[in-house]
Amino acid sequence: MTSTSGLTDRFGRVATDLRVSLTDRCNLRCGYCMPEEGLAWMPREQQLSDDEVVRLVRVAVELLGVTQVRFTGGEPLIRRGLVGIVDRIARLRPRPALSLTTNGIGLDRLAAALRGAGLDRVNVSLDTLRPDRFHTLTRRDRHADVLRGLSAAAAAGLTPVKINAVLIRGVNDDEAPALLDFALRHGYQLRFIEQMPLDAQHGWRRLDMVTAEEITASLVSYGLVPDQNRRGAAPAEIWLVPGHVDAAGEPARLGLIASVTQPFCGACDRTRLTADGQVRSCLFASQESDLRSLLRNGATDQEIAAAWRAAMRGKPVGHGIDDPSFRQPDRPMSAIGG
Repeated sequence: MTSTSGLTDRFGRVATDLRVSLTDRCNLRCGYCMPEEGLAWMPREQQLSDDEVVRLVRVAVELLGVTQVRFTGGEPLIRRGLVGIVDRIARLRPRPALSLTTNGIGLDRLAAALRGAGLDRVNVSLDTLRPDRFHTLTRRDRHADVLRGLSAAAAAGLTPVKINAVLIRGVNDDEAPALLDFALRHGYQLRFIEQMPLDAQHGWRRLDMVTAEEITASLVSYGLVPDQNRRGAAPAEIWLVPGHVDAAGEPARLGLIASVTQPFCGACDRTRLTADGQVRSCLFASQESDLRSLLRNGATDQEIAAAWRAAMRGKPVGHGIDDPSFRQPDRPMSAIGG
């Protein structure tokens, strides 16, 4: 069965890209996400079971027109049932494209199994090439684990392997060229992401954020050329790096996600499902819609689909970070999913 009525909002945007958070837990403590002592984790009984995750994704794919599914966290690799979830969702028809965003810790052990289960590609977070700075940013000495995870992902065919990097003023804001050189050398695709107000401490300040404009200025020696292919609903503005190719022999690309200074809300095609079964129409939404209760109270697939459509009709026109009335979401990024 396929969709005849998808996830359309009041502004005509259609959500076809589903972000599924599998856990709010993480094995790092990145300062732009959570405090050093961590957070009060979600009780296990509140978290969706593997069967519930698969059922909701099936409803999204078969009844609501979702064509892409990205698994997020917290850190999705610590979800014990991850490989099985990927395998079951890869068997859906029509088959969605499957990707995963991870900090890379443990990816060296799981990359081959995830590829065998049907995962198509990964995005790995890596903000610095210096182990000492990695510890400063994450409060953990796991830099080498991330590098091993990147290598394993490439070896397993989870390509293009993308690196997500956030630059923080006064911490790692001098590393854009080094990170790009590293990506080019290994055939990875680098994406710089502007730091967003999604930290649990609510300590985000615009002046600490390194902007996409500043990043491109620091990379002027590379002669970056704008990609002429249509961006569509993709969050990243793509630049070509002349004289370089990726692991597949394609022109090397650099992505810039300017979520704060150059918002792309008008083309957003995403819908989000939290680890406890709440639909979020926007990363910065102040409201959620409860699908977990519907599931556990015996709702049909059609009833769940109807509730999901209603949730997405309320999607705001934009995140409103520059609006004086903007209020940071109560949930931090680790509890929302990327």
